[in-house]
Amino acid sequence: MENMNKKEYQKYAERKVPKPTYFKNIIYAFIIGGTICIFGQIIMNMLYKFGLDEKLVAAGTSIILVFVGSFLTGIGVYDEIAKVGGAGAAIPITGFANSIVSPAMEFKREGFIFGVAARMFNIAGPVLVYGIGSSIIVGILYLIFTKGR
Repeated sequence: MENMNKKEYQKYAERKVPKPTYFKNIIYAFIIGGTICIFGQIIMNMLYKFGLDEKLVAAGTSIILVFVGSFLTGIGVYDEIAKVGGAGAAIPITGFANSIVSPAMEFKREGFIFGVAARMFNIAGPVLVYGIGSSIIVGILYLIFTKGR
């Protein structure tokens, strides 16, 4: 191996790198993401049974899913789900909750106030800024393109 030139080493390295399993990853993402969506639909159906209107059901469903995602992250379960589900676990609103809580949990040894809570807001700031900023841009584009209708 010491006598290899760069091209030979590159070919050797390419043979050793594991090939990605795209199809398996797509299936797992579909299953995990679909399961999260089914869970959200069950929550919506239950909230409708309480006689809530559409806006309250949508808000309540989002709140419950964020809480469940945060809770599962806090007890270490959501990270395991995300390892299997990939984008299927990252894209729903539970993935947003995970992205806020997960970094904060790394600092729990510093205490809940100066560790978890402080880090949660450090991480949440940029996420909220970009989320709100992109929603404003999408809203403006929506108004521009649907104004004539």
